[in-house]
Amino acid sequence: MAEPAELEKRIRVLEDIEAIKKLKAKYFRCVDKKLWDEMEEVWVEDAVADYGMGIELLHGRKAIMDFLKKNLGLDSMISAHQGHNPEIEITSDTTARGVWLLNDRLIVQTIATLNGWRYYEDEYVKISGEWKKKSTKITNILEEWTQTKR
Repeated sequence: MAEPAELEKRIRVLEDIEAIKKLKAKYFRCVDKKLWDEMEEVWVEDAVADYGMGIELLHGRKAIMDFLKKNLGLDSMISAHQGHNPEIEITSDTTARGVWLLNDRLIVQTIATLNGWRYYEDEYVKISGEWKKKSTKITNILEEWTQTKR
């Protein structure tokens, strides 16, 4: 039978994994609903984002937020992001990493629709008891573009 200290540690790991799942869900919700102020809460100040697809590496929460607002904040842009199959590893009391399968659909009204399948590789840090994204990297698997008929 496990000792109380071991059980406490295992419960803490499970709680941390659940908190990271909620953080990622918040990220997707904030992107799709364009909730930029709430989205800022997801990132640490010195976060790094590699969104792939030839996009330059983004250093710092401000650069990431500016990029998201510019590229996904348009009224003509509709997005739906879904994260699946999280593989989350708690690497210390204050660090973790995760891999997520992403399916996203982006609609640029009157221009095109994109269906994408990608992997997110994230690093997380726990600051004052709260998990935040430290870095993210996207690797594309497949994209399907459809031009909108005019």
